[in-house]
Amino acid sequence: MEAKEDEKKEMGFMDHLEELRRRLFFALIGILVGGVAIFVSKDWVFDRLIFGPRNPDFITFRAWCALSHFTGAGDRLCVTDIKYELINTTMLGNFSAHILVSAIGGFILAFPLIFGQFWRFIRPGLHGSEASAVRGVTWAASGLFFCGVAFGYFVIAPLSLQFLGHYEIGDVQARIALMSYLKTVASITLAAGIIFQVPVIIHFLAKMRLVTPAGLRKFRKHTLVATLIVAAIITPPDLTSQVLVAMPVLGLYEIGILQAKRILRRQNAEDAAQSDTAT
Repeated sequence: MEAKEDEKKEMGFMDHLEELRRRLFFALIGILVGGVAIFVSKDWVFDRLIFGPRNPDFITFRAWCALSHFTGAGDRLCVTDIKYELINTTMLGNFSAHILVSAIGGFILAFPLIFGQFWRFIRPGLHGSEASAVRGVTWAASGLFFCGVAFGYFVIAPLSLQFLGHYEIGDVQARIALMSYLKTVASITLAAGIIFQVPVIIHFLAKMRLVTPAGLRKFRKHTLVATLIVAAIITPPDLTSQVLVAMPVLGLYEIGILQAKRILRRQNAEDAAQSDTAT
């Protein structure tokens, strides 16, 4: 009898692994399809997207210049010249850069599919109320991820590249390796996309009754410190860049608190209704 129960448990575990393998396969297919699309669009992707922040006519730089004129600062915020130079020092450098961009771009394009597969894998293990607690989570997570990627690309990356690329020591000229440039842009955009998942995480935890609005408010200062630490890691070491990263994250945290408050109010109403029914 015990042997049969062990066999059932083992079969269940193997089925679980098979389901995980299947979900990972679909996710990898999505990344591959997105990566191929990026790969065959090499000229447009590199000229318009990857090297866009190196162009003085980049939309972010034009916005800075317009803001500078609007505030009466003249051309102080205008970017008229990109001084640093990108170089490749290895035979496989350009090809490796092409593969790296295709892989990261494929992941970004396939994020809704990747998250959807992750959600389909863990959803059967949730109770009915827990599963309904995060209904529509794939769309919410995907939307926030793309907003974070856009914020990282259009706001943080240009600031970081301008600061790091034009940081001078004596008469040493900045000649930056292509892979270093790509890794900087990729790490910033992906980190911003992940950081923007804060409301989704808070919503899930609140529905699971693991966090409360009071608890979130209590740890607000800790969140501020953690956000500044993350901002210092993914941005150049200047106060402006760190504040620009911290502000939207803290804003998303406050939205999460309001969301948790609304969820708690609804849960209290449901508990009261069940109590009245039981009596």
